[in-house]
Amino acid sequence: MSLYRLIIRPLLIQFDAEKIHKFTFSCLTLFQKIAFIRKISSLFLTKNHPELERELFGLRFPNPVGLAAGLDKNAEAFDMLGSMGFGFIEIGTLTPKPQDGNPKPRLFRFVNDKAIVNRMGFNNDGVLEAVERLKKKKTNVIIGGNIGKNKVTPNELASDDYINCFEALYPYVNYFVVNVSSPNTPNLRALQDKEPLKDLLNKLMGLNKIKKKTKPILLKIAPDINEAQLDDIIEIVQDTKIAGIVATNTTISRDGLSYSEKEIEAVGAGGLSGNPLKKKSTEVIRYIHQKSNGSIPIIGVGGIMTVEDALEKLDAGASLIQIYTGFIYSGPSLIKEINKALIKRAKVKL
Repeated sequence: MSLYRLIIRPLLIQFDAEKIHKFTFSCLTLFQKIAFIRKISSLFLTKNHPELERELFGLRFPNPVGLAAGLDKNAEAFDMLGSMGFGFIEIGTLTPKPQDGNPKPRLFRFVNDKAIVNRMGFNNDGVLEAVERLKKKKTNVIIGGNIGKNKVTPNELASDDYINCFEALYPYVNYFVVNVSSPNTPNLRALQDKEPLKDLLNKLMGLNKIKKKTKPILLKIAPDINEAQLDDIIEIVQDTKIAGIVATNTTISRDGLSYSEKEIEAVGAGGLSGNPLKKKSTEVIRYIHQKSNGSIPIIGVGGIMTVEDALEKLDAGASLIQIYTGFIYSGPSLIKEINKALIKRAKVKL
C-alpha cells in the first residue's frame, strides 16, 4: 500500500473536502515553481514505455491515463500534475467570466463507497486568468481545455460563451472539450438536445476550420441519457465531424451508495463520481463504441478506482482514460499502476 493511501488520505479526509482541495492546490502550485521537485516527482511516478504511447486525433500521448476536468479548474498546477505521471491534463471547466459557483458546502465525500458528490457550479477565475497561467507553461504536457457557459448566460446565447472560451484558449491548449453535461448549472443539460447541440458544435467547427491548424474538439456527455439520445449524439458527432466523445460526466443518480436515505438526502443535489458511477459510464462507452463500429474515439472517465477498472474502460472501447475521484482516493500511484499493467498486458500479447 502506498504512503498516500496509508497515511496521507486518512489524514486529509478528516477535514472539509473543499478546504483540503484548496490547500492541496496551494501546495501543488508552490511545488510547480521548483524544477527540482517536478524532476523528482517525474522520476518516481512517471512510467515511460513505447507500449504506452497513443496517437489520437493528431496528438501523441505518452500514456493513455489523463486527469479529468474539475480538479485543475483554473490551470494552476498542470506542470506539477504532469510530472506525477499523467499522459495529459484537462483543465476547466472554464467560462468567459469569472464566477463563484454554487453556495457552500458543495463538495461531499462518501468514503465507504469511494465516491464524491459535487455541485460546484463551474466555479472558476474566468478563461482569461487561465490563459495567463498557460502562457507560463514550463513542460510539454498535453493540455485539454474544457469549456462551458456562465450561469447567467441564457441557453439561446450559450454558443457565444463557448466561442469566447474557444478563441481565448486556442493558442494554448492541445484539444478542447465542450461541456454541456454538468448537472450543476441550471438548464445546461438541455444543450445536449439534438438541435441546440448540433448548432453549437457546427459553430465551433466552423471557427476551427478557418484556423491555420485545426485542433480536436470533443464532446463530454452525461451518463444519464437513454439509448435514443445516445443515438442522436453519435449521429451529431459524425455529422459535425468533431474529434470524439468524453464519456462520461458525473451522474444525478444515487444508485450504488451504501449510505442511508437520510444521509444521502442531507447532502442534496449534485453530480456523483467515483465507484458507483463505474458501471453506468462503462455501459455508455461500450454502447457508443459498438453502435459507431469503433469509428468515434472515446476518452473514458467515470469510476476508475483500480487498475481493473481502467482496463475495463479500455476493453469497452475507450482509446484514452481519465481519472479524478480515483486520484483523490488512491493518489498518484494509481497512474503508475495502470501504466505498468498496460505494459505487462502488451508484453503478454507479443
